[in-house]
Amino acid sequence: MPYPHAMRRYHFLIALVVVLLDRLSKLGIEKNLSLHDSISLIPGFFRLTHIENRGAAFGLFADSPSEWKIAGLVLFSLIALVIVATLLWKNSHSMTTTGFGLSLILGGAIGNLWDRLVSGHVVDFLLFYLGQYQWPAFNVADSAIVIGAGLLVFEILFTKSPAQEKAS
Repeated sequence: MPYPHAMRRYHFLIALVVVLLDRLSKLGIEKNLSLHDSISLIPGFFRLTHIENRGAAFGLFADSPSEWKIAGLVLFSLIALVIVATLLWKNSHSMTTTGFGLSLILGGAIGNLWDRLVSGHVVDFLLFYLGQYQWPAFNVADSAIVIGAGLLVFEILFTKSPAQEKAS
């Protein structure tokens, strides 16, 4: 291969696609659904709802009165972005589960950071529920982060290292 890190552009393209899907979906919700309104898509299971999350993932710290909350969340996001981007940059020699997972995490983190920097909150709109039980509302960026993290955990738990492959 003439360029050992040719896959790098694909990893960052995946992150860009996540950011674009996240931005477009959030803009669509903001334009077409008033705050706190919802549309039932699968009655008793799934609806689109327009929520502004001023906290962290799943609404953690949303009710915190601290004036430093947004700055703290932005700082944490920036540190995470630098770490994920560095790992992705260093491990981009081939398309792997790790690279794909890091790409999803990077795109999701950028999508949510964008919201926090521009408006001080994150738009959430995917709401799954069963009867009176519901999962906290989330968005495309959150989904990408969770899927990416799941891929990394899967890779750690179930993939053999080259030394383990040799020993088998």
